[in-house]
Amino acid sequence: MGEKATMQMLTKCYPKNSLLTVMDRYSAVVRNMEQVVMIPSLLRDVQLSAHGCQVQAGAPDLYNCFTMLKAIRVDVDNGLLPRDEWQAKVAAGKPDEAENEAAETEEAGEERVSGKLDLESQFYLHFSSLHHILTHLTLKAEEVMRKYQEIMGQAM
Repeated sequence: MGEKATMQMLTKCYPKNSLLTVMDRYSAVVRNMEQVVMIPSLLRDVQLSAHGCQVQAGAPDLYNCFTMLKAIRVDVDNGLLPRDEWQAKVAAGKPDEAENEAAETEEAGEERVSGKLDLESQFYLHFSSLHHILTHLTLKAEEVMRKYQEIMGQAM
């Protein structure tokens, strides 16, 4: 089954580099991934291939990638949680100290950047970053589907 046969069609037409196009594509690919991956537990303890590179120790398995991609899709489709609800959700997940330090460093960096850049520059910085991240996550979702299909092909 080819990608075009399984890929949900995008219903809206935006310019190629539009953030809305990237968001729609991400949502469609993740919905497709959810339909293809019928038994997500098969993804446990399977590492994402690093294109010939060694997999890093402690890297998340495909099951964690699958659940993360689904959770992000919900946010992309439905919008952000209010800040206090999001902080409660993060606190419930109990991120480790390294994640806390990274978040604090990022916030401090943003404060420095916001003092130096005008709003248009800040917008472009965040826009291009979000565009890049969504494109990367879309590729990751496609990789999860490809790997799942390999696993299923080996099981049959």
